[in-house]
Amino acid sequence: MSNIVLKIDSVTKKFGGLVAVNSVSLDIERGSIVAIIGPNGAGKTTLLNLVSGLLYPDEGRIYFEGRDITRRKPHERAQMGIGRSFQNLGVITGFTVYESIVVASMGSRGNGMLSLLLRGREEMQSLDQEVLKIAKIVGLNGKEHYIVRQLTQAEQRKLDIAMALASRPRLLLLDEPTSGLAVEDIPNIIESIRRLRRTYGDLTIILVEHKIEVIRDLAERVVVLKEGRVIADGSYSEVINNREVIEAYIGDDIA
Repeated sequence: MSNIVLKIDSVTKKFGGLVAVNSVSLDIERGSIVAIIGPNGAGKTTLLNLVSGLLYPDEGRIYFEGRDITRRKPHERAQMGIGRSFQNLGVITGFTVYESIVVASMGSRGNGMLSLLLRGREEMQSLDQEVLKIAKIVGLNGKEHYIVRQLTQAEQRKLDIAMALASRPRLLLLDEPTSGLAVEDIPNIIESIRRLRRTYGDLTIILVEHKIEVIRDLAERVVVLKEGRVIADGSYSEVINNREVIEAYIGDDIA
């Protein structure tokens, strides 16, 4: 099996006269954590939307584990092994944590809630164990029966990741997982993502992130976009010292 889990080949996406993603090509290795950074409007979230199927490219192809997924729908990609969290929380505030993870698990596999009624005792026990395991991995153990609206913002972020993880992805896309969080909550999310990595060693993670400390602590590879183009691609230390990156995004005062 190839070590390349995701191949983005000369992908372009336009919105009218705006070129949001401009001939981007990337090979993403299995089991890696890759951060995509850049200034506002650089095309970061658009690129994630192209990978997850919320958008289709105008040019180029996208391959997941060697299969062309360029025109596959989002639910098809989820069933194939691509999970996604969102910058704007995708949680349902009236559900419990447990129910939210169950619904995400069923939906990603193309099964409706009716399928729960048709499951045998062993299947239900297996699902229960899986939900509890996911809750523990993201740091929500003990809060499985809390209503989502009772959770803090940081806990809702963890739930969003848990729901993406419920699809049993081999590729996990995280769109600004620390967005809107207080500074003191950020290490909690970083540790949750690290725990994912320790638990699922082959899981590939692509995250869009603005906060430098998150990128520094998590990413093994950093891809920098500017005006839809890749302007740098390397380790954190390589990218942080790239003059074009400093001028375009980070700023001269970065440590």
